[in-house]
Amino acid sequence: MDEVKLLIKKELETFESKFTDAVRSHVPLLDRIMHYIVKRKGKQIRPMFVFLAARLNGPIGESTYRAAALVELLHTATLVHDDVVDDSMERRGFFSINALWKNKIAVLVGDYLLSKGLLLSLENDDFQILKILSTAIKEMSEGELLQMEKARTLNIREQAYFDIIRGKTASLLAATCAAGAWSSSGDPDITEKMRSFGEKVGIAFQIKDDLFDYGNNKIGKPTGIDIREKKLTLPLIYTLAHADRSVRHKMVYIIKNQNQDKQKVNEVIEHVVQAGGIRYAEEKMLQYRQEAFDILHTFPEGPIRDGLEKLVRFTTERSY
Repeated sequence: MDEVKLLIKKELETFESKFTDAVRSHVPLLDRIMHYIVKRKGKQIRPMFVFLAARLNGPIGESTYRAAALVELLHTATLVHDDVVDDSMERRGFFSINALWKNKIAVLVGDYLLSKGLLLSLENDDFQILKILSTAIKEMSEGELLQMEKARTLNIREQAYFDIIRGKTASLLAATCAAGAWSSSGDPDITEKMRSFGEKVGIAFQIKDDLFDYGNNKIGKPTGIDIREKKLTLPLIYTLAHADRSVRHKMVYIIKNQNQDKQKVNEVIEHVVQAGGIRYAEEKMLQYRQEAFDILHTFPEGPIRDGLEKLVRFTTERSY
């Protein structure tokens, strides 16, 4: 990860300053909240994808910095709104905005971030980049709502799962790569190719995230959070599709009615492990990652292409 950041060290440093300027407000309360957000940003995976996708296809200009800022503004806005919807008190190990300033302010903060992103693009005539990112936000909302609808009945097939994660997670990473490519190339074909690359990375990224519910090297044990929230992820979908009728009924009953019982949730996890659901999901993740690499390898060799490949490997090999 550090090796990749070195490739775009100057761009990331410049971006920090530009993003801070982009969220500045004349309202003291809002400015304090923006300062809190800026100081607690995550690993900046998405801005890194913007800059690497841009560098792969041309020189970085002001439109690239605005694309990265727009991605970060929209992504942060969705996280703030998600924390309100999920009644979450933490984000990245710190108090969430709604935990510190309550739901009403958090919703308005999310709206503010969205509007700042829209204005940033409109005031600079970045219409194509705004279209790319606005489409992603629409698809994210559709994916989340489709997941909620399916969670009510626990009736979801593998294709529906991929439709959900293609919308709720992969669409933003796809748009991130597309926006970066467009900002430096202005070429529709290159932009579409990078969008497809980003979508496949995003799907692999989400499958990796889903696998954490069944344990990883860092925490050493399963969490079962997705099961308690009745989210049907790929390991569970595979297991339900291949289990005999009695086991399937038992698992569905636990997920519907006993999802707060840790021992019962662990029974479901054990069924998933024994049925090969983890192994199947890992294979699917690696399949999508390879498809992303196949697209990436159509671009010329060089340190930027290598950096993108390393960043993709990081997203699928991380332990947190």
